[in-house]
Amino acid sequence: MQHRQTLPSSGFTLIELLVVLTIVALLLTLAAPQFLPNVKRAKESVLKEDLVTMRDAIDKFYADKGIFPTELGDLVTGKYLRKIPVDPITESDETWVPTLLEQSDSKEIVDLHSGALGKARDGSLLSTW
Repeated sequence: MQHRQTLPSSGFTLIELLVVLTIVALLLTLAAPQFLPNVKRAKESVLKEDLVTMRDAIDKFYADKGIFPTELGDLVTGKYLRKIPVDPITESDETWVPTLLEQSDSKEIVDLHSGALGKARDGSLLSTW
């Protein structure tokens, strides 16, 4: 009688793979609720910082030239900003909403706000920041 030698099987069984996928899915369901609010909080923090930086650049432009910029690109050409930052909520640099000087016929920008719709985590409108 000959004994057949059986080779040890290599690889994973379907059951083992399903168990591992179930464990990974369980860990993801525990981690996702912790992760998603942090993303929104980070975007709001970046938006606040961008607004502070751009408002400071507008003030410096006025202090140097005696007039406010007529478009946001003037802050870049005047080297007050390297580039117009991207609004982290709308993910575009085209959605900034400028506030124009009321006492003049020119379109001088005295302030700006985000063009983002919706509310922040604190309940305030993002467009009023």
